[in-house]
Amino acid sequence: MNKSRPLAPSSFIRSTPSQHGGGRHRAALVAKARASIEEGSKSFAAASRLFDRKTRERVWLLYAWCRRCDDIADAQNMGGPREGEPGDLSKPADRLKSIRALTDRAFEGQPTADVAFDAFGLVAKECGITREMAEDVIAGFALDAKEWRPRSEGDLMQYCYHVAGAVGVMMAVVMGVSPDDHETLDRACDLGLAFQLANIARDIAEDDAADRCYLPVEWLVEEDIEPGQHTKPHHRQELADMTAKLVALMEVHAAASRLGTPRLPFRSRWAILSAARIYTAIGHQVRELGTAAWDHRVYISRAAKLRHITAAFFQALANRPSQPAEMPRWTRAMLAEKAHAS
Repeated sequence: MNKSRPLAPSSFIRSTPSQHGGGRHRAALVAKARASIEEGSKSFAAASRLFDRKTRERVWLLYAWCRRCDDIADAQNMGGPREGEPGDLSKPADRLKSIRALTDRAFEGQPTADVAFDAFGLVAKECGITREMAEDVIAGFALDAKEWRPRSEGDLMQYCYHVAGAVGVMMAVVMGVSPDDHETLDRACDLGLAFQLANIARDIAEDDAADRCYLPVEWLVEEDIEPGQHTKPHHRQELADMTAKLVALMEVHAAASRLGTPRLPFRSRWAILSAARIYTAIGHQVRELGTAAWDHRVYISRAAKLRHITAAFFQALANRPSQPAEMPRWTRAMLAEKAHAS
């Protein structure tokens, strides 16, 4: 009697060779990443064009991963529901598991069947981005997945660290900053924190519509606001007051972030100073609008962006950032230690 042969003899099984980028051509990954940033963040896309070509492409590759992780976590496509879908937010743990699994494969140089994760695998290999850096960012999506809410200002800053400060650290590494240059990485983290504080201030109404609130519970209690009522018309003044606190925090971190720019190449310095000016302008505009800040989405016009980019050019050229009146209370070391201890 002939014995049946195994369908896949072990001698025939071949492991997938490690090839960062999932075997895709680098040019194709860069093109997809560029499309992602131009659709997902016009402000950052404008600033990214100021980098030299190699840095610009790497920034795009990293951004594509950040954007894709955010979309998977929120069951969205470029910040909105997928075509034909309402944005199913069920099974958040499964979506988080997918993010971690795909990121692990990207680090291992394995194909992920997702362009953004393949792009991340490529830029991580090229620049030395570590798994710990990536996990610090993914931990922010984990907080959203379990419908986390900040109770204190410290909790708020912890969230900002995960979703933006840790991204700032990776962006600095992409620009060529050594992982051992803690001072510059601290300042890069400050810039990410400032960006996120501006975003939170601008998006309070949109976040509320998605049943999310990043204002600390302690702030809401101090303003005597009932749970879930902070965006109601009769609380607009209190909301404006809390937003002013967010913008004040933004200003401190943004001012500190500029101290790290002298160590960057000129074009990277110019790009970062441009992005800092554009994003802080968003926070300032929200504060200036007061109770009307959420009547429509705040944005910076094309002409205003060009003015900020021009002003940033001369700042980068002078390369003499002034010492801030105060340094941030919430440091990268403090927030990272708290994150790794939790």
